[in-house]
Amino acid sequence: MATMEKIEKLTRNYADARERLAETVQSLEDKIEAIKRQYLPGIKIQVGIASQEKADLKAAIEDSKELFVKPRTVIISGIKVGLEKGKGKIDWDDNDTVVRLIEKHFSDQAEVLIQTKKKPVKKALANLSAAELKKLGIQVEDTGDQVVIKPTDSQIEKLVDKLLKEKDEETEEAA
Repeated sequence: MATMEKIEKLTRNYADARERLAETVQSLEDKIEAIKRQYLPGIKIQVGIASQEKADLKAAIEDSKELFVKPRTVIISGIKVGLEKGKGKIDWDDNDTVVRLIEKHFSDQAEVLIQTKKKPVKKALANLSAAELKKLGIQVEDTGDQVVIKPTDSQIEKLVDKLLKEKDEETEEAA
């Protein structure tokens, strides 16, 4: 059994290791942001140029539809161009109105045309007692004492925790 001094020393060691990891991750994040800032103006310019070139190509195809009767599409420089039948799109403003009208006009197909989804609400169920949950056939797990090792710090620390968790999972899988 470890002494409290041993636990304190191990906790300090862990905190120091996390701090070094957080500093390295923060350094990486800073470099990524600097690279993004460096390349973003050029990328925005290239997006604008590509968008304009696409608009010009679309206008040329629309003005020359007779070139795309047979075949309706061709591949040029790795880009498929031409004409194709639109797939169409359906949309509605109010789900409740559409459901009501389906039930009125197509009641025999309502099961197929209307999706009904019933599902327990975990957050609400968590407010029930263990006895009440048992009545519902819900098992309550991990209610005993558990080891807690939980930092109380920032967003960057959450990334560090994620990295540590991934490493722990890799270690468990290897075992």
